[in-house]
Amino acid sequence: MSTRRLLLDAGNTRLKWALVDDGVWREQGSAAYTELASLAQWVKPGTRCYIASVARAQHEEQISKLLAPCGMTPRWLGAEARFSDVRNSYAHPQQLGVDRWMGLIAVRHRTRKPALVVSAGTAMTVDALAADGTFMGGLIVPGVALMQQALQQGTARVAEVKGHWHAFPLSTPDAVESGILAALIGAIQLQCERMASMTGGMPHCILTGGDAEKLLPHLSMDVEHAPALVLEGIDCVAREDTAG
Repeated sequence: MSTRRLLLDAGNTRLKWALVDDGVWREQGSAAYTELASLAQWVKPGTRCYIASVARAQHEEQISKLLAPCGMTPRWLGAEARFSDVRNSYAHPQQLGVDRWMGLIAVRHRTRKPALVVSAGTAMTVDALAADGTFMGGLIVPGVALMQQALQQGTARVAEVKGHWHAFPLSTPDAVESGILAALIGAIQLQCERMASMTGGMPHCILTGGDAEKLLPHLSMDVEHAPALVLEGIDCVAREDTAG
């Protein structure tokens, strides 16, 4: 019997998706919420759907309307206290963002080493995963666009002009762009150093999210780029659900 799964990673600004058929990833894509009609061809009866969402209610309603015509009832995932040997250390586990939780599950599937899981999206999260699968905690930092908006709204003379990275910028647009990247890079490298001091070695650093490629050239440590990390975590949960 065929097992067909539609995996949806509903972010703040875009929806990422993957179609998995008999354990094989057949199709992947990404769309803005104004372009969800492009996903309709993959929404078919008999397909199991799993969703990890940090999207606004209106975007979740759009997703539900897309799935409804074929009678598809999705499973909306959330963070839990434990999945396999991944342990959520939040006092209230469900308060951890489901995208972060799926990222931790995916990284645990990839490696048994201490890991730093970085998701550079609307906000950037930097999460530490111990070698035994314990989530050690993490940071949430405004992402590139949010920092740009904050500077434009909170200061009088920062215009919406695209800048470029320089170690020592000599224009305001370049100073804004370089400062934002430096802040994000600094958060990643600081947490990497903190983990190294605790575990005795540099953690395996995995980077995902829409702004990952902006950060990669500036990071001094070895980094693995995993664009579909949240979808990988959703697939881990879906496979266990199907097996059960």
